[in-house]
Amino acid sequence: MSKSKPSLPRGTRDFGPEISAKRSYITDKIKQNFIKYGFSQIETPAMENLSTLTGKYGEEGDQLLYKILNSGDYLSKTTPKDYEEGSKHLTAKISDKGLRYDLTVPFARFVVMNQHDISFPFKRFQIQPVWRADRPQKGRYREFYQCDADIVGTKSIWNEVELTLLFNDVFNDLGLEDYMIKVNHREILFLLAKYVGLAGKEIPFCTEIDKLDKIGEEKVIENILALNGDGKRVNEVMELLSISDQKAIIERIKSIDSGNSGVKDVISYFETLDQFQDRGIKVELDLSLARGLSYYTGMIYEVKPTSVQMGSICGGGRYDNLTGVFGLEGISGIGISFGLDRIYDVMEELNLFPKEITQKLEVLIVHFSEENLRHGQPILMKLRDADIKADLYPDTEKIKKQFNYADKIQTPFTLIIGDDEMKSGEYMLKNMQTGEQKPMNLDKIIQHFKG
Repeated sequence: MSKSKPSLPRGTRDFGPEISAKRSYITDKIKQNFIKYGFSQIETPAMENLSTLTGKYGEEGDQLLYKILNSGDYLSKTTPKDYEEGSKHLTAKISDKGLRYDLTVPFARFVVMNQHDISFPFKRFQIQPVWRADRPQKGRYREFYQCDADIVGTKSIWNEVELTLLFNDVFNDLGLEDYMIKVNHREILFLLAKYVGLAGKEIPFCTEIDKLDKIGEEKVIENILALNGDGKRVNEVMELLSISDQKAIIERIKSIDSGNSGVKDVISYFETLDQFQDRGIKVELDLSLARGLSYYTGMIYEVKPTSVQMGSICGGGRYDNLTGVFGLEGISGIGISFGLDRIYDVMEELNLFPKEITQKLEVLIVHFSEENLRHGQPILMKLRDADIKADLYPDTEKIKKQFNYADKIQTPFTLIIGDDEMKSGEYMLKNMQTGEQKPMNLDKIIQHFKG
């Protein structure tokens, strides 16, 4: 019987030491800014009840949910009729849990379940993996991490501005300059849907608008007309979507309905942002931004890199009604999500990671004998007590093999222990790049690494 070759499910990945160090670099920068902005960390389970997840992401999102089979004999309660009624009906019989699709819906569930212990407004952040049964491609994975920040319990437009500033600070800290924060408002999109005669079909209209950069204007117009949109007005809206001047866009929308709440929010948002022009915030109003998720009700965000072929690396928006589906009415929320995996890909392509973050060790202790090895063990711990990243070669191999190992793991220094060093208390510290080495006592070695 032949042994099967190990493999990974499509759309998932292993992360070795170098990649893990780079990913931690990103999440550390994001987390530092979350904390700086007053967000508190929470965690939720990898799986949720399907009743929690379904109906929150639109029909397309529901199809991408990973369902978990019920434990035990999950087919025992089914009948031949269940099979005849199709997969959707059968799934409900054999699965009542699923892997979380995002972090926002589980957060809304968390808020409702813990509403009596939370002080509003409540600012939380969460850095955990999510799963989607999507078709794997560049920048799109079936398992990926989201780094979310949400504010619930306030409708202040300052929240929208603050999250924009948060985007800006995170990307400044990461050294990522080539990006654009795109914003829009669902009420403006709904206004445009009504303007083209699609009142009651706002979500399908938004779904089509969201496809503009994927299938092109001609196909989008065709799809909107298939929804019974007014042809002349659809063309007017397409012309409006192509305008790049922010003030001109707002004036055109005001001419349709100056009292629209979305227009008022967007005007207030940009007026507040004007106070921070010195921070070089890269933000623009983009009416073609429609984000397909059905729970957004106000301002929506998307961040895209400008010098790398990649989809959005961040997104989010306001979701006034999300907790209402769990029985808690009147709680407004807004949140953003950093796509860790895509940010990693962009930074890797642009060579933005500092070289020192992948350096595992500062010094490796090498030795000639079992006695030398034992002598090095307390030295190792003294180096570590001084917060020096140090390790000890664990076996009594030939010294050449130990040096080769130090080179392979890219350790910049080795500390050599032989019988002479044990007697004198001075150990040879070798620079593995230059080959230079000199004897030093332990205090001087520690000073060397401490600078």
